[in-house]
Formats: sequence, structure tokens, C-alpha cells
Amino acid sequence: MTGATVRIPLVPSAPNPQTVLMTLVATHIDSPVGELRLVCSDAGLSAVIWQGDDPSRVAFAGAATDGGHPVLAKAARQISEYFAGQRVEFDLPLDLRGTAFQVKAWRALATIPFGQTVSYGEQAKRIGVPTAVRAIGAANGRNPVSIVLPCHRVIGADGSLTGFAGGLDAKRALLAFERRVADGDRTPMPVVERELALF
Repeated sequence: MTGATVRIPLVPSAPNPQTVLMTLVATHIDSPVGELRLVCSDAGLSAVIWQGDDPSRVAFAGAATDGGHPVLAKAARQISEYFAGQRVEFDLPLDLRGTAFQVKAWRALATIPFGQTVSYGEQAKRIGVPTAVRAIGAANGRNPVSIVLPCHRVIGADGSLTGFAGGLDAKRALLAFERRVADGDRTPMPVVERELALF
């Protein structure tokens, strides 16, 4: 089984997404972890928003209007294939909007192999800033395209599960599902009961 790969086009990140004029389109898909809202621009997938997600986590996503777009159709298909146990890597254009550090941290998530985990410290080392463990945690907390860029694969140094936009139940379930698929069991992911935060 190959490691997870996301082919990320070289799209410059915007330092302040609120000041950048862009057209965003969104759609909703059902998944075993609840309804997900996918947001894209013409440049690529911009956000995967969880049901009950904190609206400030991906601030620009609220500006999206519902509609169709080829990027959304491709993302919805690939995410559905992932949950069906049929996809271990994503091939999607991404339009990542964040600080240079955030984008670097998010791109590093794509290098974590499917079914495996790394610590926040290891992720910090991978981007050449081994002392930036807390900054990595903060950047991962703002990862706009979770699942596609798998921040759920980053855990505490002691192996503990720590923050995740979808909640720890979803993180635990995603990791267990990926380990199972990596071991050859391609049974679709079961529905995960998770508590929704109220924002």
C-alpha cells in the first residue's frame, strides 16, 4: 500500500484571506463522520468543513455560495472513495489560504503515510523547525482541508490523541479505519457517533 499523497499545485497562499477577492462555491456531502461541507475556488479545494465546526476555523468558507463545480464533484467522489476503503491518496488541486508557516505545515501533512501517525514534534522536524511544536498544533487546528490533508494522523508525543476539528471520536475512528484498510480490510467505514460542538 502506498503512502498518502496529495498533489498540491503551486498556488501562492494569501496572507489575509478576508482581503482577497475570490469566488467560492460549496456543496454538502454525507459521510460516516457526519455531513461535510466542501468549498472550492477555481484554483482548487479550499475547505472541508465539519458539521458543528467552529465558523472561525476557516473564516473565508462562510462566504461560499452553494453550487456545482468540477473541483467539488472530484473532491466529493474521492472523499466517498476514501470512506469506502477504496482510496488511500487524494489527487486534488488545492487552494490553500493561510500564512506561509501554516501552508508549509499543511503541505507536510500530505507526507504522512496512510494508516500511520507522527507526533507534532516529528511534523515540526519535517518542515525544519523542530522547536515549533505548539505552532504546528495551532496550524493543524486551522487546516482547512482535513481528511484530504490528514491532520488526524498527527498525535501527541506520548501517543495520545489531541485536538481535531471533527472531534476526538472522529479522529480515533479515522485512525482505526485507516489501519484496518492498510492491513487489507477494505470494508467501508462505519458511521461514527460524535458529539457536535455548538458555536
